[in-house]
Amino acid sequence: MSGPLRLVPDEAGPDWAEQTVQLRTLPRGRRRPVLPAQRPVPEPEEQLELSPDPLDELAERLADVCADAVHPYEIAAFLESDGLSDEQAGLLYGRPDAFTVAEELFEKVERRYPGPSSEFANPWRADPWRCVVRGLVFALPGLGYLLGANLFAATRMRFGLPSGMLALSVATLVSWSWNQALAHRSYAWLGRGRRRAAGVCLAVGAPLGALVAAVAGYVIGGPLGALCFAAGQSGYLAAATVLLVLGREKFLLVALAPSAIGAGVVLAVDVPQLVRTVVLLASLALAVGLAGREIVRCLRSEQDTTVLGLPLRKEVPHLLFGLAVGTLTMIAGLGTTVHQAVRTGAAEGASASPTGPAMIALTLSLGLAEWLLFRYRAMAVAGLRTSHTPAAFARRTAGVLLGCLFIYLTTVAALDAAATVLWPGAPALGVPELGALLLLGGSLWLALLLNAFGFSWSTALICLAAAGAECAGLLTGVDPTVLQLIGCGAAAAVLTAIAGPVLGRTTRHR
Repeated sequence: MSGPLRLVPDEAGPDWAEQTVQLRTLPRGRRRPVLPAQRPVPEPEEQLELSPDPLDELAERLADVCADAVHPYEIAAFLESDGLSDEQAGLLYGRPDAFTVAEELFEKVERRYPGPSSEFANPWRADPWRCVVRGLVFALPGLGYLLGANLFAATRMRFGLPSGMLALSVATLVSWSWNQALAHRSYAWLGRGRRRAAGVCLAVGAPLGALVAAVAGYVIGGPLGALCFAAGQSGYLAAATVLLVLGREKFLLVALAPSAIGAGVVLAVDVPQLVRTVVLLASLALAVGLAGREIVRCLRSEQDTTVLGLPLRKEVPHLLFGLAVGTLTMIAGLGTTVHQAVRTGAAEGASASPTGPAMIALTLSLGLAEWLLFRYRAMAVAGLRTSHTPAAFARRTAGVLLGCLFIYLTTVAALDAAATVLWPGAPALGVPELGALLLLGGSLWLALLLNAFGFSWSTALICLAAAGAECAGLLTGVDPTVLQLIGCGAAAAVLTAIAGPVLGRTTRHR
């Protein structure tokens, strides 16, 4: 052997030593281990200059991302999604972790808030006319009760209600809870681009839900006419769920046209029950036929072969939420009838319709509620681009939340006042009753908003607790208005306490 192994070639000479000294004089974190063969030997006057901070180059490359960020965590999330680990942050930039890199980038780059522009694509844009149509299709089914009022003749009382009306109420609650879970699951498939899977879900779930609801009404028992009405309503609600999920609100409006026209005729003249039944069956047949047509179109869609599963347990909170919302709404409409029957022990109010001014106001307001949900999310996303600090963003979203809630509750109050004037035999609208309705409407809107942000279990349990407390108090003879003031007031307070801090975080709206 000619000698020991040399790491530095003889040709390097003194230049190598000079570059080694230069490297050692650089501050920690700014060293770049560049071999001599990869760059020319620096001039003597350049050897004392420090290498530029590599973070400056990264700041220049990510200028747009850093300038639009309202918090360093947004930059950190981008860096992590780009594959920068803590180890790479130390090797490349001399920083202990990616969060430190993000904080320094946040300080280096000047904030720039261009605000919403024509080029900014807001994903939460909603068509107001479509929301109006959805509000109509939510409210028009209530006219069907006018056509079927003769089917709910006074019969034996159960839990303060005629057995026929009780059977219809149970079937309605089952349909609402089932269809809430079915709609969520179908939307989840559609959101993943699996239209055929959504069609299969609706093809199986809608008829099964209608059957379960009809059986639940049959188990409660009652007059044959009331049970048939409950079965028909279950079928209609299943078909309506299909059409609403698939965005066919106008088809549903066409299906409801016979019932709407028939109800108008009934209010003017007396119509035989046979004619009323034919009109109801016509609306049901149209709704089921149009829903079946849309399901067939979904099943003919191109199938995605990617294996993807959605656990059924994720639909449980949505099922419970639908049950709780239905119960709270039904107590608002039928609470007075049940309270009078429990106190007197007679069939007082037995012929009352399973609807009323409060339920009409709530159902008519659902279209506006949906539009305000989209509006809130759109303004929150716009706030990300116009707020200078996280605190400013939190204040902005809080103001938007209060504004949307004020608009919704004002509309509910106006609709309730109008329905009270127009509804035959409706009691005068008092301040306690109006307050109870507004607390109910506020609770439902806040619950829907939090549900849209993924707080499904929290909203379901809060609303379910309020519904259970109101049911227990109603059966013991407590005034329903007092129950709603306490139950819905507590629910609204808890939901507000959750919504304020949570929705003020920037990470919830990215």
